[in-house]
Amino acid sequence: MEYRRLGRSGLEVSTVVLGCMSFGDPHRGTHGWTLDLDASRPFFRAAIEAGITTFDTANVYSAGSSEEITGTLLGEFARRDEVVIATKVNGRMGPGPKGAGLSRAAILAQIDESLRRLGTDYVDLYQIHRFDQNVPVEETMEALDDVVRSGKARYLGASSMWTWQFAQLQHAADLNGWTRFVSMQDQYNLVMREEEREMLPYCADQGIGVLPWSPLARGRLTRDWDATTERSANDNFGGSLYRQAEDADRRVAAAVAAIAGERGVSRAQVALAWLLHQPAVTAPIVGATKPHHLDDAVAAVDLRLSDDELARLAADYVPHVPEGF
Repeated sequence: MEYRRLGRSGLEVSTVVLGCMSFGDPHRGTHGWTLDLDASRPFFRAAIEAGITTFDTANVYSAGSSEEITGTLLGEFARRDEVVIATKVNGRMGPGPKGAGLSRAAILAQIDESLRRLGTDYVDLYQIHRFDQNVPVEETMEALDDVVRSGKARYLGASSMWTWQFAQLQHAADLNGWTRFVSMQDQYNLVMREEEREMLPYCADQGIGVLPWSPLARGRLTRDWDATTERSANDNFGGSLYRQAEDADRRVAAAVAAIAGERGVSRAQVALAWLLHQPAVTAPIVGATKPHHLDDAVAAVDLRLSDDELARLAADYVPHVPEGF
């Protein structure tokens, strides 16, 4: 495993982040395909043994049970100072004004609930889960600054939004001397590269680390295009993605398959290695529900693609309408 600084911050993360949306009580929330505590345990053990130090979850994943499982299993397999725990706030967790959004009331209430579920005094990276257009950016940034100053979070991150919205939030922090975001978690993979237009150049210029979600396009880059899995058949949010430019996307996926065949590696390794070759990217967030998912992610760190292979992977991409906000 390799390790990188998250942007220009002092926070060091593993170049593979284990995405913990896959772990949760399948009877809570809307992710019926998740792995419960006992089924999740081997993945956390294997991740720690492989050198993965960074784990990403969110309060809304499986109605809080993802945080519960993440906290429990990291407590079993690692010391707190050996791991980086990232979680998120915004989505609806309960009724009333404190149950969702990025208001001061919601942020200060939800950080305490996340810490309780995770079983820790602080999170390393506290991220806003999309942009909240109903709350002034100053209110959000001041509340997040208070979370950091109280010791409940070490660093702040953001996730998918328009670049002008992200810049607006950062500007509010700069004007008032509040804590800035050090990371952006956005949708970026071989069949959704629209972040290359503005967000990735902005992050590179500002020294902001990039942690792509859906690096394998919800599995589209790892199997034949029309193949399905239990998750793809029952993932309402994921089912709304990757429905544009299907002919071009199929050609990109075919290039991944061809290079994987030539190299004698999995398609997932090729798609993840491509991301790790992108200069703005710090580390992709990889979900795992089968042991080989984790094995492929770890192996991708050492896979070096040639200039010709990188060009082949990029050749058939066509513009898309940004999605997933």
